[in-house]
Amino acid sequence: TGVTKFGKVSVFSDLNNLDDISMRKEYVGICGVSDQELHDNLDVELHEFAEARGVSYDKLCDDLKAYYDGYHFTHHSIGMYNPFSLLNAFKYKEFGSYWFETGTPTYLVKLLKKHHYDLERMAREETDSQVLNSIDSESTNPIPVIYQSGYLTIKGYNEEFGMYRLGFPNREVEEGFVRFLLPFYANVNKVESPFEIQKFVREVRSGDYDSFFRRLQSFFADTTYEVIREQELHYENVLFIVFKLVGFYTRVEYHTSKGRIDLVLQTDRFIYVMEFKLDGTAEEALQQIHDKHYALPFASDGRKLFKIGVNFSAETRNIEKWVVEE
Repeated sequence: TGVTKFGKVSVFSDLNNLDDISMRKEYVGICGVSDQELHDNLDVELHEFAEARGVSYDKLCDDLKAYYDGYHFTHHSIGMYNPFSLLNAFKYKEFGSYWFETGTPTYLVKLLKKHHYDLERMAREETDSQVLNSIDSESTNPIPVIYQSGYLTIKGYNEEFGMYRLGFPNREVEEGFVRFLLPFYANVNKVESPFEIQKFVREVRSGDYDSFFRRLQSFFADTTYEVIREQELHYENVLFIVFKLVGFYTRVEYHTSKGRIDLVLQTDRFIYVMEFKLDGTAEEALQQIHDKHYALPFASDGRKLFKIGVNFSAETRNIEKWVVEE
């Protein structure tokens, strides 16, 4: 159900005999709304909702699915809609972060930071049912708590090894959670945070990469002493959050490997191929774009292409330089 199992932990020994049905196939539909139930019971309301929004019936159904569907409580099961968000959307004829805004996951963010968690892993975390069902306050793995709180759900299953692949259930949770993370990782407060993302998106849409990188520099300013030891991960996490949020409005592909990040960002008019390095040079990063032929897939594309090499300096704890080739 997305309710954590703290109540079952040691203190309440009487509860140890409960039958935990969380991952039992016959109960997957007990706490949500299935696609079938939605269309069987609210078809008239779906048409009214579509009319109120000025979109087609099919478009509305697709949007509802993207925003509120996608919870899987075991492997190979149907997706479930979050009933709270779904019914609020019908009530107000608006798409909102209804469930996400009912609670703030500050505790989960502190857990991620405390254990120096690589945020990029959240969207593709793999684990087994024993870990998913565990709850141990001493554990260094924040994933069971995040899964049991409903911020991650089951996205795939490897039968041979009994491994579950996790990911965000839907756009409401993904966008809400990543937006919530930003002020905890970057030098920006909660009020300014949405406006900053809006400015980033405007800048990449208009081809103003210098303003974009200057804004990005301000996100790394005043990096605290604690993160210096985990410096590379800190850069990766901030970049991941920023580009994940920009990615809700543009197309973003983001890859990391030891000491470097390559990234492709696409808008209607521009394509940005970027390489980030830690303690190298921006020129080396740009050279790598050439050497690895990162721009080759876009050779026949009509949009304007920018190749950008970026270097982070451990000494200044910030972006030291970026070089651009058009």
